[in-house]
Amino acid sequence: MREQLIRKALLLLALVFVGLGSLGAVLPLLPTTPFLLLAAACASRASPALHAWLYSHRHFGPLLRSWRDHRAIPRRAKITGLLLIALSWTYMWFTLEPLPWRLGVSAMMVIGIIFLSTRPDGPDPASLRGPADPGERGKGE
Repeated sequence: MREQLIRKALLLLALVFVGLGSLGAVLPLLPTTPFLLLAAACASRASPALHAWLYSHRHFGPLLRSWRDHRAIPRRAKITGLLLIALSWTYMWFTLEPLPWRLGVSAMMVIGIIFLSTRPDGPDPASLRGPADPGERGKGE
Protein backbone atom coordinates (compact mmCIF):
# COMPACT_ATOMS: atom_id res chain seq x y z
CA MET A 1 0.00 0.00 0.00
CA ARG A 2 2.76 2.44 0.95
CA GLU A 3 4.79 1.61 -2.18
CA GLN A 4 1.70 2.21 -4.31
CA LEU A 5 1.13 5.61 -2.68
CA ILE A 6 4.78 6.56 -3.28
CA ARG A 7 4.52 5.53 -6.95
CA LYS A 8 1.38 7.63 -7.42
CA ALA A 9 3.02 10.63 -5.76
CA LEU A 10 6.11 10.24 -7.95
CA LEU A 11 3.94 9.94 -11.06
CA LEU A 12 2.08 13.11 -10.11
CA LEU A 13 5.39 14.91 -9.54
CA ALA A 14 6.72 13.62 -12.87
CA LEU A 15 3.66 14.95 -14.68
CA VAL A 16 3.92 18.32 -12.93
CA PHE A 17 7.61 18.53 -13.87
CA VAL A 18 6.86 17.60 -17.50
CA GLY A 19 4.27 20.38 -17.55
CA LEU A 20 6.71 22.91 -16.09
CA GLY A 21 9.44 21.78 -18.48
CA SER A 22 7.06 22.11 -21.41
CA LEU A 23 6.14 25.62 -20.31
CA GLY A 24 9.84 26.39 -19.98
CA ALA A 25 10.31 25.46 -23.62
CA VAL A 26 8.09 28.39 -24.64
CA LEU A 27 8.35 30.87 -21.74
CA PRO A 28 11.64 32.74 -21.68
CA LEU A 29 12.28 32.91 -17.92
CA LEU A 30 11.25 29.37 -16.98
CA PRO A 31 13.97 26.72 -17.31
CA THR A 32 13.29 23.52 -19.23
CA THR A 33 16.15 21.12 -18.53
CA PRO A 34 16.03 20.98 -14.70
CA PHE A 35 12.31 20.21 -14.75
CA LEU A 36 12.79 17.50 -17.37
CA LEU A 37 15.60 15.94 -15.35
CA LEU A 38 13.33 15.89 -12.30
CA ALA A 39 10.49 14.44 -14.38
CA ALA A 40 12.75 11.67 -15.69
CA ALA A 41 13.99 10.87 -12.19
CA CYS A 42 10.44 10.61 -10.82
CA ALA A 43 9.17 8.68 -13.85
CA SER A 44 12.00 6.14 -13.61
CA ARG A 45 10.43 4.80 -10.40
CA ALA A 46 6.78 5.58 -11.07
CA SER A 47 6.08 4.94 -14.75
CA PRO A 48 8.35 3.09 -17.16
CA ALA A 49 6.07 4.21 -20.00
CA LEU A 50 6.43 7.91 -19.15
CA HIS A 51 10.16 7.45 -18.63
CA ALA A 52 10.52 5.84 -22.07
CA TRP A 53 8.36 8.55 -23.65
CA LEU A 54 10.54 11.32 -22.18
CA TYR A 55 13.76 9.73 -23.47
CA SER A 56 12.31 9.10 -26.92
CA HIS A 57 10.65 12.53 -27.21
CA ARG A 58 11.74 14.49 -30.27
CA HIS A 59 12.72 17.62 -28.33
CA PHE A 60 13.27 16.47 -24.75
CA GLY A 61 15.01 13.17 -25.48
CA PRO A 62 18.35 14.52 -26.75
CA LEU A 63 18.74 16.78 -23.67
CA LEU A 64 17.94 13.94 -21.29
CA ARG A 65 20.17 11.42 -23.07
CA SER A 66 23.04 13.90 -23.17
CA TRP A 67 22.78 14.34 -19.40
CA ARG A 68 22.27 10.62 -18.68
CA ASP A 69 25.08 9.37 -20.90
CA HIS A 70 27.66 12.17 -20.67
CA ARG A 71 26.60 14.44 -17.79
CA ALA A 72 26.69 17.12 -20.47
CA ILE A 73 24.53 20.11 -21.34
CA PRO A 74 24.40 21.00 -25.05
CA ARG A 75 26.06 24.32 -25.92
CA ARG A 76 22.80 25.88 -27.14
CA ALA A 77 21.04 25.07 -23.83
CA LYS A 78 23.99 26.48 -21.87
CA ILE A 79 24.04 29.72 -23.86
CA THR A 80 20.28 30.10 -23.48
CA GLY A 81 20.52 29.45 -19.75
CA LEU A 82 23.35 31.93 -19.26
CA LEU A 83 21.53 34.63 -21.22
CA LEU A 84 18.36 34.10 -19.21
CA ILE A 85 20.29 34.27 -15.96
CA ALA A 86 21.84 37.57 -17.09
CA LEU A 87 18.42 38.99 -18.04
CA SER A 88 16.89 37.77 -14.78
CA TRP A 89 19.74 39.26 -12.76
CA THR A 90 19.36 42.64 -14.47
CA TYR A 91 15.62 42.70 -13.81
CA MET A 92 16.04 41.48 -10.24
CA TRP A 93 18.78 44.00 -9.42
CA PHE A 94 16.52 46.94 -10.23
CA THR A 95 13.30 45.58 -8.74
CA LEU A 96 14.19 43.59 -5.61
CA GLU A 97 14.68 45.27 -2.25
CA PRO A 98 16.45 45.20 0.21
CA LEU A 99 20.11 44.85 -0.74
CA PRO A 100 20.72 41.61 1.24
CA TRP A 101 18.02 39.90 -0.85
CA ARG A 102 19.66 41.09 -4.07
CA LEU A 103 23.04 39.82 -2.90
CA GLY A 104 21.60 36.46 -1.84
CA VAL A 105 19.81 35.92 -5.14
CA SER A 106 22.94 37.07 -6.99
CA ALA A 107 25.00 34.45 -5.13
CA MET A 108 22.54 31.71 -6.16
CA MET A 109 22.74 32.89 -9.77
CA VAL A 110 26.54 32.76 -9.63
CA ILE A 111 26.28 29.12 -8.49
CA GLY A 112 24.02 28.42 -11.48
CA ILE A 113 26.47 30.17 -13.83
CA ILE A 114 29.39 28.15 -12.48
CA PHE A 115 27.43 24.91 -12.79
CA LEU A 116 26.36 25.60 -16.38
CA SER A 117 29.79 26.84 -17.43
CA THR A 118 31.66 23.83 -16.06
CA ARG A 119 29.49 21.10 -17.66
CA PRO A 120 30.85 19.61 -20.87
CA ASP A 121 29.04 20.29 -24.15
CA GLY A 122 28.75 16.59 -24.87
CA PRO A 123 28.59 14.92 -28.28
CA ASP A 124 27.12 16.37 -31.45
CA PRO A 125 23.32 16.63 -30.89
CA ALA A 126 22.67 14.68 -34.09
CA SER A 127 24.38 11.65 -32.54
CA LEU A 128 21.89 11.73 -29.66
CA ARG A 129 18.94 10.94 -31.91
CA GLY A 130 19.67 7.21 -31.63
CA PRO A 131 17.81 4.61 -29.55
CA ALA A 132 16.24 5.96 -26.37
CA ASP A 133 16.76 2.75 -24.37
CA PRO A 134 20.36 1.94 -23.46
CA GLY A 135 19.47 -1.74 -23.82
CA GLU A 136 18.70 -1.19 -27.51
CA ARG A 137 22.25 -0.09 -28.31
CA GLY A 138 24.27 -2.69 -30.07
CA LYS A 139 21.27 -4.73 -31.23
CA GLY A 140 21.38 -5.64 -34.86
CA GLU A 141 25.03 -4.64 -35.28
